[in-house]
Amino acid sequence: MLEQLSDIRERAMAALAAVDSLTALDAWRTEYLGKKSFVTAALKSIGQLPPEDRPVVGKAAHELRLALEAALEEARQRVLALEQERAAQAERVDVTLPGRPATLGRLHPITQILYEIYSIFAEMGFQVYDAPEVETDELNFQLLNLPPDHPARDMWSTFYTTRDGILLRTHTSPGQIRAMRQFCPEPIRVILPGRVYRYEAVTARSESMFHQVEGLAVGPRITMADLKGVLTDFARRLYGEHRQVRFRCSYFPFTEPSMEVDVSCALCDGAGCRVCKHTGWVEIAGAGMVHPQVLRNGGYDPEQFTGFAFGMGPDRIAMLRYGIDDIRYFYSDDLRFLAQF
Repeated sequence: MLEQLSDIRERAMAALAAVDSLTALDAWRTEYLGKKSFVTAALKSIGQLPPEDRPVVGKAAHELRLALEAALEEARQRVLALEQERAAQAERVDVTLPGRPATLGRLHPITQILYEIYSIFAEMGFQVYDAPEVETDELNFQLLNLPPDHPARDMWSTFYTTRDGILLRTHTSPGQIRAMRQFCPEPIRVILPGRVYRYEAVTARSESMFHQVEGLAVGPRITMADLKGVLTDFARRLYGEHRQVRFRCSYFPFTEPSMEVDVSCALCDGAGCRVCKHTGWVEIAGAGMVHPQVLRNGGYDPEQFTGFAFGMGPDRIAMLRYGIDDIRYFYSDDLRFLAQF
């Protein structure tokens, strides 16, 4: 038995010296120190030896086990150092290799539509005017003929802040007052793009945050014919000469008279779908002649100046342009969708 224990020790140490990975080390531990190893079997069979041999064999088997466990721990430190060195070599950066080119991003589809809108109106003499998204109740409503008790306020579900009279703008129209007060008494032609916010249910055709582009022209002798000409030319340049345009009477507190502007639905070509509510038409803008009181609030004399205003949604325009039937795709951050544009 003592010779067998000595032979096991020699074979175990030789095998351990050749171990160079944690997997091989675990296999060695199972073979020489596991439940079915020779050392464990020797310790269990001591009771079957003659009484005079038990102390000697038991001591030798126990010392062998302790020696193998100590050697195992030393080997583990050696193998861990080898593994770390291999990992460092694998992760080492070869500075002589050419660099990886940076991935170029894309403009969001709504941003692309906004740039196209800017270009079309720039050729008509309109300039871009930036206005803040956080507004006062006075500019967002009151100076646009919407006093606190006006029933038309129900048209907007407003996000109010904890500061009295401060809100997230529900439309880009307050920019009209800002632009008029800045440029008065000169004639102006501006468009006011930006995000607006309304507490609305999120559906295939509406979001609580979306984009608008407001347009405003103020000057002597501006008429409804000018407004219809600008919007008709815009719609056909954006959607194509074949696209049909229609005007419907409507109501807005800050314009008089007012109208809605529709184009024939590009998704169903007038047959009816969920985006056009099965009517064959999609509203792209609300418009009208600037109300005299709004002109006064902006600093203009309505006896000498008239003007028109319109507001449109680039999100819906993008849906029509690209044949998208759900507005929620724009804000889902799905690269499979965004990479198509």
